[in-house]
Amino acid sequence: MSVARTYLDYNASAPLRPEARDAVVAALDVFGNASSVHTEGRRARALVDEARASIAELVNADPAEIVFTSGATEANTWALTAPWDRIAVAGIEHDSVRAPAAQTAAERGVKTIELPATPDGTVDYKTVGLGAGTLMVLQRANNETGVLQDVEAAGLWATENGVRIHCDAVQAPGRIPINFRTLGATTLSLSAHKIGGPKGIGALVISGNAPLPPLFTGGGQEVRRRAGTENVAGIAGFGAAARAALRDLADTPRVAALRDQLEAEVLRATPEAVVLGANAPRLPNTSSIALPGHSAETLVIKFDLAGIAISAGAACSSGKVGQSHVLTAMGLAPEVARSAIRVSLGTQTTEQDIAAFLAAWKRICGSASLAA
Repeated sequence: MSVARTYLDYNASAPLRPEARDAVVAALDVFGNASSVHTEGRRARALVDEARASIAELVNADPAEIVFTSGATEANTWALTAPWDRIAVAGIEHDSVRAPAAQTAAERGVKTIELPATPDGTVDYKTVGLGAGTLMVLQRANNETGVLQDVEAAGLWATENGVRIHCDAVQAPGRIPINFRTLGATTLSLSAHKIGGPKGIGALVISGNAPLPPLFTGGGQEVRRRAGTENVAGIAGFGAAARAALRDLADTPRVAALRDQLEAEVLRATPEAVVLGANAPRLPNTSSIALPGHSAETLVIKFDLAGIAISAGAACSSGKVGQSHVLTAMGLAPEVARSAIRVSLGTQTTEQDIAAFLAAWKRICGSASLAA
């Protein structure tokens, strides 16, 4: 007998939106090369241009600043390839930032600076002596805790100190407004599947003064910044998802209320539980909950068997047994960090989904067999 499923892992990947699916399917029949000048090519180019405009509107950028990539990992890696003297990265950043930063440092001798994070998950960038020639990486929203960084305030500070900012904004669109024009970042990364678009497509938003070399050469695509025939179907799906994500902002209060209800009921049922980052500004859809004395991996498995999809941190790391580097960087005690799960909601989340999670929480978390 199959178990009814409740999906509460939107920060890992959002379900494909019907409008994005329709856009992908329709684009598959547009077989022309978007670089060709004939009618078939111009049809493909029109789909790419329409999507670029929609994504630009989502983050208040100029369409010419949107460069399509295979995803946010590629976008983050690209943003770190410019000839920086120093790269400053906090321990709470995603591995798709931390790994290329370390690689750049090893291959080119670039100095890396570790930015400290507070127990609430905010980054302290003013006390480490950053200066001109430094790229500071600052995520808009953390994928595990949902904690927001005030990138706009950091941008003002960075301008005064000759520092450039790359912003990983993957988790933010459709949940909070994004304004690239006022954010103060030189570059910003996006991913389609986090907002209900297809996997394998993303973008790097690049301001006009970014000292960024081309990612690939060998063709004139993306104004010679990323050579290679465009993934027209993926781009079309990304554009459709971006238009829907912009509309999703109106649903933020409802999603936030569901998240707050979930946390309140969890704390009422298990007072020993800890909501991580609760004292900092957070995404309205994300809850990171620790239950000391329990194993996060075991909790995830138990919830999955109960028909509920949650995670124990970043999806790309959930196959590994170990403590979250994000929670470690926040200075949390090992027994707290090892017990933290992530519950992330979306526009399709209902009151019934929250009720199903809470029923499972009360049933599962009362079991002595979960002790780590």
